[in-house]
Amino acid sequence: MPSEVAVVTGASAGVGRAVVRRLARDGAFIGLIARGEERLEAAAREVESSGGRALVLPVDVADPTAIEDAAERVERELGAIDIWINNAMATIFAPAWQIEPDEFRRATEVTYLGTVWGTMAALRRMRERDRGTIVQVGSALAYRAIPLQAPYCGAKAAIKSFTEGLRTELMHEGSKVRITMVQLPAHNTPQFEWGRTRMPRHPQPVPPIFQPEVAAEAIVHSARHPRRELYVGWPTVKVVLGEKLAPGLVDRYLARTGFDSQQTEEPVDRSRPDNLFDAAPADYGAHGTFDSRAKDRSIQLWLNLHRRTLAAGALAGLVALRLAAGRR
Repeated sequence: MPSEVAVVTGASAGVGRAVVRRLARDGAFIGLIARGEERLEAAAREVESSGGRALVLPVDVADPTAIEDAAERVERELGAIDIWINNAMATIFAPAWQIEPDEFRRATEVTYLGTVWGTMAALRRMRERDRGTIVQVGSALAYRAIPLQAPYCGAKAAIKSFTEGLRTELMHEGSKVRITMVQLPAHNTPQFEWGRTRMPRHPQPVPPIFQPEVAAEAIVHSARHPRRELYVGWPTVKVVLGEKLAPGLVDRYLARTGFDSQQTEEPVDRSRPDNLFDAAPADYGAHGTFDSRAKDRSIQLWLNLHRRTLAAGALAGLVALRLAAGRR
């Protein structure tokens, strides 16, 4: 059986790196897209050592021509793309009025337009073959924005709307290409070590925090068993429900807690790396610095991924109880 061919953007660190490791365990051929060539080479070595095959593609996802060229090279060197995972992102931690126009533009071009360009490159190939899956790595923040990350929240909301519109277009033409979105909670990734910030204290993910392997499990499952959308973790479910049921109450809660919950007690090191416009040096791997506080599993995700089996088991149990009651 031919190996699965996947493309992962933002593949060199964080959730993307965890996804690459998970795909490599199954022997996938993977196109690795990110700006940091040093980290991409490290990720490629991990893929090869796990039995997969890697193609290093140092590309800025904000450049549509470069993304198109990368997709062409993947198909030429690895084969027809089965899965395209849009994961690349950029952010800045600051009140909106402290963010410069070029910073807003850059975060939007990477996070939102990078997803659009990746999606379009995948579609140019998948629609001709009438097969393939595109996975958009989203966030609970697509449903409910929080303070200090206006460009990122806006981009994730835009990805959600873009994906919904595109899905209906594919449905209209009867396409077998699938597009799915995975909405994530906070994860322990290097984003908080290199994201640009104007806050006085070190950025942190909003607790509860999950390890990137939790996200990787959900993303890879969605690539192979696509649903319309997959929520990961109880925090994501609570955010979505809270925004639907009591948005004004959520506004007041976030105004009171949203600043402190995104900062540790430690002052920001002003010499820290900054990856908004240029790739940060060194290999950060998948994890950030919050290992001691991060959960390595999600009960909600396990229940979600096994819901059919659980439902079948519950139905069988109910039938058995009724039969037993009938014999009395």
